[in-house]
Amino acid sequence: MAGALNPPDPPRTARAALAAWLDYLTHERRASPRTVRAYADCVQPYLGFLEQHRGEALTLGAMGEISAGDLRAYLAFRRGGDHPLAPRSVSQALSAIRAFHQWLDRRLDTPNAAIGLVRGPRLPAGVPRPVSEDQAHGLIEEAGLDPDRAEWEIARDEALLTLLWGCGLRISEALSLTYGDVPLGDAVRITGKGGKTRLVPVLPVVREAIGIYAAALPFALAREEPLFRAPRGGAYSPRHAQALMQRLRGRLGLPDSATPHALRHSFATHLLGAGADLRAIQELLGHASLSTTQRYADVDAAGLLAAYSKAHPHAG
Repeated sequence: MAGALNPPDPPRTARAALAAWLDYLTHERRASPRTVRAYADCVQPYLGFLEQHRGEALTLGAMGEISAGDLRAYLAFRRGGDHPLAPRSVSQALSAIRAFHQWLDRRLDTPNAAIGLVRGPRLPAGVPRPVSEDQAHGLIEEAGLDPDRAEWEIARDEALLTLLWGCGLRISEALSLTYGDVPLGDAVRITGKGGKTRLVPVLPVVREAIGIYAAALPFALAREEPLFRAPRGGAYSPRHAQALMQRLRGRLGLPDSATPHALRHSFATHLLGAGADLRAIQELLGHASLSTTQRYADVDAAGLLAAYSKAHPHAG
């Protein structure tokens, strides 16, 4: 067709391929500048190492010949030297390198099966960072003292925090409750990760807080609509909950670790501190593996609950 633009020639070198990939991330994937820069910072040193290792510039075809040993040598290099990367940073670098090679395969017909054979360093499991009983009470009480919010929003914030702490739910699970779930019964059925469902006991104080919020709602909701609503009536999101906790912890002088998920951690550690069975806590949290629940055994829970059924800190 007259006047049609010819497609650009495919890159011939690894460096040109990297530039094309970063352009793809920017303009097709609409990745943020920070994300694009992070990918570049991971892959550019990788190419530089390979060029020095081979003693020549890398062609595009050479990217399909990189061996698992070459990649392992690069990762070992990044873990040593004067400025070694932490295991988590090495794992992130490997993830970016894999993404680059996958793009080379899809877009530039340069596959490399050897890259998938390399495993990253084993990362230590993070220790949960719960809030204390007093801090959890303080967060809920502070939510009820916000002069800039409507009464129904105050009731929502109190209900959400009480639900997270009282039932040990993930924020996504709490926000999955619908208007049809109200009034809550003695237990609520939750669908967690992997589509696995579980029954979670509901304390009277949780049931009461949810009921007060539902009665104060200024919006007419269908049974299948999400129960928790944002100021303009849309669905309340995890980002809203994170902003709420950020505001509250700032007022109370709590650390950044006081997040919505910290209330779930508190639920578990408070029960464990009372001598609750690990397998029971596993079921309540919806953990697929007991080893995940066992992380809470490392958290100091002295002076907390005596028994879940009677003495959850917020029950009294």
